[in-house]
Amino acid sequence: MIPATDVIQKGPFMAAKALSFDVGDYVVYPKHGVGRVIELQKQEIAGCSLELYVLRFEKERMTLRVPTNKAESVGMRKLSSDKTMREAMETLKGKPKVKRTMWSRRAQEYEAKINSGDLASIAEVVRDLFRADDQPEQSYSERQIFEAACSRLARELAAMEEIDEPKAQEKILDILRAAAAIYNKEKVPA
Repeated sequence: MIPATDVIQKGPFMAAKALSFDVGDYVVYPKHGVGRVIELQKQEIAGCSLELYVLRFEKERMTLRVPTNKAESVGMRKLSSDKTMREAMETLKGKPKVKRTMWSRRAQEYEAKINSGDLASIAEVVRDLFRADDQPEQSYSERQIFEAACSRLARELAAMEEIDEPKAQEKILDILRAAAAIYNKEKVPA
């Protein structure tokens, strides 16, 4: 029998080749953001031999072990493509969408978008929760969610552009400030 990881998709019912990461690769784990594969391990757990990716998340000082055969199903992925990052940056330039639903419902939606690991969804949260200096203050929980989303986006941008996270965050904030200046002018009566 051919292992599932060696099967290449040839027909509608064939399994696709499993994701493969190498030691040193940056990866995105949806619930934790950008980490780095620091080791491939083999462990025996309950009599079964498992191959594991050992991921290190420096900011959280956390190490995570993910079975190689579960990496795809948990949503682990390589860093986004340049095209995807450009689309996320374009999303930041858009007009913020403010929903009129209860904050608790919106907060749940924002958290789900952040934990999805989808760059465009994270960028939407950052855009929608950004407050320029001349806008009303955010509540504590709004600020927390904004910072979590912005940090997640900045970490992926930093890894892709090989810069540090504060520089990536400043780049994001510059885009948001420029967009806010445009959209805030629309609100001011002439």
